[in-house]
Amino acid sequence: MSRLLLISFDVVDTRMAGPGIRYWEMARTLARTLEVTLATPGATLPGEGFACHSYRYCDWESLASAVSWADVLLTSANMVMHFPALTTCGKPLMIETPHLFEPLHFYSDLPRDQQAVRFSDLRETMRQVALAGDFFFCATQRQRDYWIGVLDAMGRITMDTYRDDPTLHRLIDVVPFGLPSLQPKHATPVLKGGMPGISPTDRVVLWGGGLWQWLDPVSMVRAVARVAERRPEVRLVFPGTRHPNPIVPDMPVVRETMALSDQLGLTGSVVFFGDWVPYELWPNYLLEADIGASLHLDTLETRFAFRTRIMDYIWAGLPMVVSGGDETSELIARHGLGEVVPPGDVEAIAAALLRLLDTPDLRQTYRERFERVRPLLTWERACEPIARFCERPRFALDRMAGGTWWQSPAEQQLRSEIEDLRAEREQQRLEMERLQALVQGYERGRFIRFMRFLHRWRTKLGF
Repeated sequence: MSRLLLISFDVVDTRMAGPGIRYWEMARTLARTLEVTLATPGATLPGEGFACHSYRYCDWESLASAVSWADVLLTSANMVMHFPALTTCGKPLMIETPHLFEPLHFYSDLPRDQQAVRFSDLRETMRQVALAGDFFFCATQRQRDYWIGVLDAMGRITMDTYRDDPTLHRLIDVVPFGLPSLQPKHATPVLKGGMPGISPTDRVVLWGGGLWQWLDPVSMVRAVARVAERRPEVRLVFPGTRHPNPIVPDMPVVRETMALSDQLGLTGSVVFFGDWVPYELWPNYLLEADIGASLHLDTLETRFAFRTRIMDYIWAGLPMVVSGGDETSELIARHGLGEVVPPGDVEAIAAALLRLLDTPDLRQTYRERFERVRPLLTWERACEPIARFCERPRFALDRMAGGTWWQSPAEQQLRSEIEDLRAEREQQRLEMERLQALVQGYERGRFIRFMRFLHRWRTKLGF
């Protein structure tokens, strides 16, 4: 039985976002057939059939023991930059592919010179990741097509890899966000009768996830304002406005959405904002809501996106209104799981909401459609490519020749750069320790001087 180490870049705790949930659920699923350890930054939930390991960003010593234990490693592109030694530790490395399109929005408010630096760093990350992985996985077929192009451009598609598998599925495959096999259960009121301002008879539209720059919560607020004129019982809930990972900053779209809601006089009466929902309570929100919502802008990011919140709606049998243009909206349209609208079309969004609100026994009407699609989307099915690789983990054939390790000139350059980066980060760590020791020494010196000063005054005063 192979020993698998999953290394999550994101927080895995009572409050976690999509990336953390993804690694948590993959660990639970793969632990049924493998020995699994899940490594996370800081504290984590107790493992369910697997071990947990806590590490610190950019501190190799905090991760090294877990890496030494494992037969095969699985992580995201970010971790390759935080821990360059992952690429030289002699363990087969599975990498979740990144893409550049979310950062195009994420860094849009930075000064132009900072944008150039950040984007250049991201491109370098993609280049190094493309050379470092033994197996790659992504969330959609479109992402896979994109990354086949990246791998080809980096020289990773060779006669050896093609001869081994003309489909290249042994090099890169699709591992989408999945669904738990067990249906969600309601445990406690959280929205209807559980959130101030929302009564048991209100109709709730749930925005299931964060507010990111590439999404369009502003159009949803405008649409709900129109709907509320005809259906005063409608309520729009944004339960997650602050990312649980402290290194992720608040995005301008959060302020913009809240400001619009305030301006329209909807906040606290029609539109409600939360902080972030604990993972164990999230099923209650999904089951109490009447409609799920996921809207995005018409951008390049949309073309390659996979909206994990939509999977939550499918899990809970929640009819939805979503923007078109990505693969998940095609899934909704193909199986008739809700309404698909053009991006940014407020009138179409409002009309779609009204159609669903006017549907008698809404959830019951859609129940059979959800029941047909759920078995196709479980975590067990999603993780099959990872499980297959872990049955016989290996280094990619284009990085092996005649049974010995072989490095292309590009890879030799990469490993040289990685060693330089590792040395630079070690110097930064040592310098940080030196500065901390200096500050502590200074603080101790100030304290000693203060105590001497206090002693002199006590002596003068006769104490």
